[in-house]
Amino acid sequence: MFYGAMKVSVGAGLKLAFRPWVEGKEHVPVEGPAILASNHLSFSDSFFLPAVLDRKVTFIAKAEYFTSPGVKGKLTAAFFKGVGQLPVDRSGARGAGEAAIRSAVTVLERGELFGIYPEGTRSPDGRLYRGKPGGLARVALATGAPVLPVAMIDTEKIQPPGKVVPKLMRPGIRIGEPLDFSRYQGMEGDRFILRSITDEVMYAIMKLSGQEYVDIYATAAKRMMADEAERAAGGGEPKAEG
Repeated sequence: MFYGAMKVSVGAGLKLAFRPWVEGKEHVPVEGPAILASNHLSFSDSFFLPAVLDRKVTFIAKAEYFTSPGVKGKLTAAFFKGVGQLPVDRSGARGAGEAAIRSAVTVLERGELFGIYPEGTRSPDGRLYRGKPGGLARVALATGAPVLPVAMIDTEKIQPPGKVVPKLMRPGIRIGEPLDFSRYQGMEGDRFILRSITDEVMYAIMKLSGQEYVDIYATAAKRMMADEAERAAGGGEPKAEG
């Protein structure tokens, strides 16, 4: 009920204000399970994609959205719970990751749409980064659900970091043909298979988005950027004493 209300209010408002264009909507099945694997440019990605689809999409969302303190934190948590998003702990704890996978499998077993960002976090610079194999590939093999590559276009330009007022412009969404990985059924314990599936999906996303591909994880890129900024602010590497 809450999702339907948000779909009408927020979704309709987004479509009216930003007029997002969409290609490949016909690839989304009218019924039955499917995995929407998307690049991740902006916080708004999780709003624009459901806004242009007729069916509910359940995404994984970082646990901080559900645990932040204060009034704003409680409102954010209530919103994400209300629209059926799944919290995931990105600290690396194995138990948390397993719980997220089980939740995703449950969504797909109900015949619904599940959305995931294989990069694991937003791109720090608009480029496409290496996909993490632990989630997407394992969920795909556990359920047999088709994987639809999705490319979000220009969503990062709507509200760049530091900007409070969003820019009114038309973002785009391209949805590719479903990818079938049934040939790997029963091989979810093979890390090379998981890597192969993830890389195939990332290649499809790259073709749809036109992004430059970087063969490192986005989390590692963010750390390197933060280290470079810290060195620049401190005037370079610290000098050795003595």
